Amino acid sequence: MARANLNRVKRSNEVAEMSLREDQLKRYARQLVIDEIGDEGQEKLLGARVLVVGAGGLGSPLLYYLAAAGVGTIGIADGDFVDISNLQRQIIHGTDDIGRPKVESAADKIRKLNPDVNVELHGERITADKAVDIISRYDVAADASDNFATKFLMNDAAYLAGKPLSIAGISGFDGQALTVVPGRGPCYRCLFRNPPPPGSVPVSLEAGVVGTSPGIIGAVQANEVIKIIIEKGELLCGRFLVFDGLRTRFDIIEVERDPSCPLCGDNPGIKIPGDSGVRDE
Repeated sequence: MARANLNRVKRSNEVAEMSLREDQLKRYARQLVIDEIGDEGQEKLLGARVLVVGAGGLGSPLLYYLAAAGVGTIGIADGDFVDISNLQRQIIHGTDDIGRPKVESAADKIRKLNPDVNVELHGERITADKAVDIISRYDVAADASDNFATKFLMNDAAYLAGKPLSIAGISGFDGQALTVVPGRGPCYRCLFRNPPPPGSVPVSLEAGVVGTSPGIIGAVQANEVIKIIIEKGELLCGRFLVFDGLRTRFDIIEVERDPSCPLCGDNPGIKIPGDSGVRDE
């Protein structure tokens, strides 16, 4: 089943008789010489479709690196507008972008960076009634949101759509990342069953975020997405990465699928993304 899920990415990347143009050979030269990428891997990247939810702190480096790597189509979902308080960490936006929709600001930077990339804008918050449909249009999804409700929604929707998902979070000097591949390893709910009660976990305005934390973890997410597309390397699937920026330490926590998980367990109850999966209790 895991192989079938990843093969969906492979099949969607099979562009008939694709060959790299001269300018692409120059642009991606440093990637083409890597054994794990080469022409074949680059063509997979150019044929891939990736959805990034959140064009803020995590989304900024994630979007930049995916675009620079030559991911052919990038969808950006975010309903927020650029604020001056964002600029300390959300490096895809600038002072001149204050007041603009984040999806438009981010799209402009991507197009300037790499004209190979087709950008699709979803200028509103992802909701339960649309999540599965939107994610189904892409090969891979990445959650770069700043709230637990969206993270659980993305986890559920990507799983129900059968799409691989990179999911991450940051706070202060710290960050975490996990890759979820339906049918292979645990999902986000295997670690955290339901979103924490409102007010129980400080939001970024209260806890603060040093700008380097989303830079580091967003780059990790981009690396995971690239590996999924080219089908190389070991993913953070069943391995929860924890970053401690104050001690400059990365730890890996091995995680197994929970048979009682309401989403990916033996008797799943979640059919609607973001639902609790609890019935008549």
